[in-house]
This record gives sequence, structure tokens and C-alpha cells, in this order.
Amino acid sequence: MIANPYRIGLDVGSTTAKIVVTDISGKVLFSKYERHHANIIETVVSFLNEVSEQFKNHPVVVTVTGSIGMGLAERFGLPFIQEVVAATEFVKKVHSGISTIIDIGGEDAKIVYLKPDGNTDLRMNGNCAGGTGAFIDQMAMLLDVPVEDMDALAEKSKCIYPIASRCGVFSKTDVQNLISKNVGKPDIAASVFHAVAVQTVVTLSHGCEIAPKILFCGGPLTFIPGLRKAF
Repeated sequence: MIANPYRIGLDVGSTTAKIVVTDISGKVLFSKYERHHANIIETVVSFLNEVSEQFKNHPVVVTVTGSIGMGLAERFGLPFIQEVVAATEFVKKVHSGISTIIDIGGEDAKIVYLKPDGNTDLRMNGNCAGGTGAFIDQMAMLLDVPVEDMDALAEKSKCIYPIASRCGVFSKTDVQNLISKNVGKPDIAASVFHAVAVQTVVTLSHGCEIAPKILFCGGPLTFIPGLRKAF
């Protein structure tokens, strides 16, 4: 048994990698988040080198999660926890009273219902990138703007237009039609965020009530205030 080890959580998803180091009490000592651009091993090695440099020879225990993390855990013989299980357990422990978790990731989206009896119910869009971070990336490319600028554009919008976020092909057609009609980029950016919200609330929820309190998580909802506002 390792005495007082630091705990490393490594989350490698479809588009980003995240790492956090905590002490035994749960205090965060180090964290980092970045896109891996499919350079997964290089990104993870860079993270671990940075952690090693900062904490030297302090003992650690590592747990891996994320859609890509499973393969890494198997390859290197590390403990793995499924990302929905990890997020749900964390929310139950740290954010009491949450009834619904809305998680929009790089290439999937999830709603987790936390029931009063302690059970959970999951709704997930894992077969199509519509309504996910990848969808927002694709729409930014159509607008010829960095995805980081989408939020600032949306703040200037005056009107929301319907965009089919459930299918990337249809949404691309919708956005191209708006561009051909000289609809401004701010309105299109805001409409993209609105489409993601509609996809989540109407389609992904499968008719189940999204009850408060609601907790947003995942990269797009964390880093794009305009997307949160669209809900």
C-alpha cells in the first residue's frame, strides 16, 4: 500500500485530453486541458512529463477515463473507469441536489438523470456527431472563423434561424443557404448554438423531463458561454 499518494486522473476523449492531480483529501494540485489533434500518445506523455517535473518522486496512483482512454488503460495496464460513471459519482459527491447532467463532448452528447432513489438513467448520442463539439467545429469552418471566435460572434446576434443539428449533412446545407442569403455570421453562430440546445433538449432527452438542478459539463459547455446561454 502506497502511503499518501497523489491521485492522477487522466481523461482522453475523442478530441481533447485532460489531466488532474489531487492530494488524498481531493485538493487539486495540478490540472491541464488541451486538444490532442489525434496526437494522443504525445499529448499524454507531455502531460505526464509535466506532472513528473512538478511533483518529482512523490508516489502516485493513476486512473484513466474517456472514450480513447480505455485503449490506453488496456495498453499500459492502468485502472479504467467509464466516463459517465466517473462524472456521475463526482457530481453525487460534490454537487448535491443535481437532478440532470448535460454533457456535450467532442463527438458525443449525454444526458444523465439522477433519480431520487439513487439510480441513474442515461441518454446518449454516440452514433452521430450532430449536436456535439465536432458539429460546432464544422460550422465554424463553414463560416471561415476560428471556433474560438464563435462565442463572440453569437453575442452580436439579432435573429435565430433554424438549423438541423441532428445530421451534419443537413446542417451544412442549412448554413450554406444562410450564407448564400447574406445572413450575418453573428446570427449564424447563435443559430448553431441554438441548434445544439434543441438537439439536446428535444431529441437527446427522448421525451424525459430535464428537471432542475441541472449541471452542464463537457468542453463546449465549459468554454462557450453562448452555448450555455442557448439552453
